[in-house]
Amino acid sequence: KTRSLLSVFEEDAGTLTEYTNQLLQAMQRVYGAQNEMCLATQQLSKQLLAYEKQHFALGKGDEEVISTLHYFSKVVDELNILHSELAKQLADTMVLPIIQFREKDLTEVSTLKDLFGLASNEHDVSMAKYSRLPKRKENEKLKAEVAKEVANARRKQHLSSLQYYCALNALQYRKRVAMMEPMLGYTRGQINFFKKGAEMFSKRMDSFLSSVSDMVQSIQGELDAEAEKMRISQQDLIAVNESVYTPDSDVTSPAINRNLIQKAGYLNLRNKTGLVTTTWERLYFFTQGGNLMCQPRGAVAGGLIQDLDNCSVMAVDCEDRRYCFQITTPTGKAGITLQAESKKEYEEWICAINNISRQIYLTDNPEAAAIKLNQTALQAVTPITSLAKNQEVQHPSQTVKNTENDKITPSESTGIQDSTQLIAPGTPIQFDIVLPAMEFLDQNKGGRRANPFGESEDSSKDEEEDSLLQQMFVVRFLGSMAVQSDETCMVIYEAMRQVLAARAIHNIFRMTESHLMVTSKNLRLIDPQTQVTRASFELATVTQFAAHQENRRLIGFVIHLSETLGEESMSAYVFESNTEGEKICYAISLGKEIIEAQKDPEALAQLMKSVPLTNDGKFMLLNDMSEEDGTMHGGEESEA
Repeated sequence: KTRSLLSVFEEDAGTLTEYTNQLLQAMQRVYGAQNEMCLATQQLSKQLLAYEKQHFALGKGDEEVISTLHYFSKVVDELNILHSELAKQLADTMVLPIIQFREKDLTEVSTLKDLFGLASNEHDVSMAKYSRLPKRKENEKLKAEVAKEVANARRKQHLSSLQYYCALNALQYRKRVAMMEPMLGYTRGQINFFKKGAEMFSKRMDSFLSSVSDMVQSIQGELDAEAEKMRISQQDLIAVNESVYTPDSDVTSPAINRNLIQKAGYLNLRNKTGLVTTTWERLYFFTQGGNLMCQPRGAVAGGLIQDLDNCSVMAVDCEDRRYCFQITTPTGKAGITLQAESKKEYEEWICAINNISRQIYLTDNPEAAAIKLNQTALQAVTPITSLAKNQEVQHPSQTVKNTENDKITPSESTGIQDSTQLIAPGTPIQFDIVLPAMEFLDQNKGGRRANPFGESEDSSKDEEEDSLLQQMFVVRFLGSMAVQSDETCMVIYEAMRQVLAARAIHNIFRMTESHLMVTSKNLRLIDPQTQVTRASFELATVTQFAAHQENRRLIGFVIHLSETLGEESMSAYVFESNTEGEKICYAISLGKEIIEAQKDPEALAQLMKSVPLTNDGKFMLLNDMSEEDGTMHGGEESEA
């Protein structure tokens, strides 16, 4: 019966030991979490203070946030002190008692169990030895020793069993205390923590937390309002017509702003990858002052692509692509080729670059200058009823020299009172009179041909070698039209006005670039790539020539030809030059003077003395003084 009851007590002690180990692990986890809370709150306080040192790109409302987080950091530091005290209390009142119960009571029961087992084994051994004693009397001494050994074993077993039984009985009481004492310490520690927290923060934190809550609600309200605006914007975007997203949807009547002095957007850039192969790259372009900038995707800033001052821009046909245009440098060298995505972008880019090239962005009011520049189209449809006023403001250096009428007096010029007497109403304007090189050769087979290596014919060489004057200018053909009079240079101004107005009204931007060769015998337009002579005019047939009064880069001349049937035809040609038009006028005037002087050797000698000569004996047109003048006036661009 005792052995059976002992087994029940031993089973209960084993279950208690296993449960105590699990409970200790749970309590140690709580204590570890509290220690981690201390470390976490300490790290949290540091991170709250570190917000001020962050360099946010958008710092809206950061001052309020920084001050609020500083205060929260102090609060977290004070809470960290309370968490540290709570961790110490949990260690002393919760974890330590359960550890002591396990190490003292449960370990004692286990030790006594082992001693009881050893005593029982010794008693069994001694009883076995006593049971084997023989019946002979001569073994009395051995019997006494064995009996004494059995008595000692029984006493030892009895003592160890009593101690073991007492420990098992005491364990039933101690386990109740051991289960409740740690939780009592845990609960008291938590209550103490919350009491101190309430005493520390309840009074002075109420107003602060209320203000922070109001601020958060205000920010949330702003967020909700912004989200509502975005939701409405998204609904509006969903409801718009698909044409808004369709490129070039308004190709028939796009709303074009021709007064731009800056422009930005995506364009396709043409890049040469080989002798005949090219690639197109879509990049973001924008203008900055007088420069065209490009910013590749992912780049921090843009880079310079082209200096637009004094450059020219024209529409080009490129690889069967639409909306292509080319920027040409002031020296006449072909620059970059770009492609816009729509007609509107295409024309606005050309107008913006054209406005920038005239340096109107340097004026006090660039927008007004751009508007005035593009009002030419509106002014062009208004007839000029009197040319006397224009004649009065004519620049002296732009007076036209005519070999047939060397002197033109103001009274003679003012005799023409109506522009219709200069140019017939409805006269057609030709914009492509200067043909490309290949078309010129195809249409003039059997005539003058150019050497495939870019050299001129021998006759042209002989003419150039015999000529006392040779001067090359880079020009772009704007247009030509028939005129009714060549008695005054006002016909050239009227032709310029009508040509520029027609280009503006009909959105014609393409211009053919050529080299204008002025010699003492003729004017020749030469293809800059193939050196093919596109057109040639005898200098004697040039009856009028003049530069524009305001835009110094515009130059025009009148050709007077006699037809086979005795009829006469007069045509005005208008060009844009990379240099001042006065220089071209001076060259033409000098050429005509040479023609007249060649009739009189003395006059020719006198002319050669008055004009500087080059090393090969030809006339030097632009001396240092004229170059300086050109530099001074180079920045003054046209508003026409």
